[in-house]
Amino acid sequence: MKTAEKLAAGWLLTLGFMFTTLSFSAVMEKNTMQETISPGVEENSPDFVNEDGIYRLESEATGGLILGVPTSVLGIWLTMGLYRRSQQEKKALQEQTSDRLQSTFYRMIQEKNGSITLLGFAMQSQLPPADARKYLDQQAKLFNANFKVSEEGGISYYFDV
Repeated sequence: MKTAEKLAAGWLLTLGFMFTTLSFSAVMEKNTMQETISPGVEENSPDFVNEDGIYRLESEATGGLILGVPTSVLGIWLTMGLYRRSQQEKKALQEQTSDRLQSTFYRMIQEKNGSITLLGFAMQSQLPPADARKYLDQQAKLFNANFKVSEEGGISYYFDV
């Protein structure tokens, strides 16, 4: 569904841009056609106005705007909707991840009487070690936890329960 909406938004934006570009091109051509041309041999000769050409260009410009503007607006509206939905999904995923990490953290504190190792938390939360350390460091600052580094280099965090 999302792919179809992306394709539709892309096509609408492309068509809208194409129609409005054709409209502006027709207006520019019409303006060029209406410029006065320096007279030829006779100075008193009447100016020739290609009224059929001007009418065709006016129709083309009007049609381009009538088709281009609503198509572009609809394409922009679809694109903005997709963007908003993407942001909401990203936010929901971040909240879900945060809730999962917090519940894992509290559960481990309760099970281990306030003692958590970096490796144990990384395994339980399925986070990479760097992310697990970052999360535990944030929680340690928040809860005033102590930590010890073992001789093997492992870090244990001690939270008062």
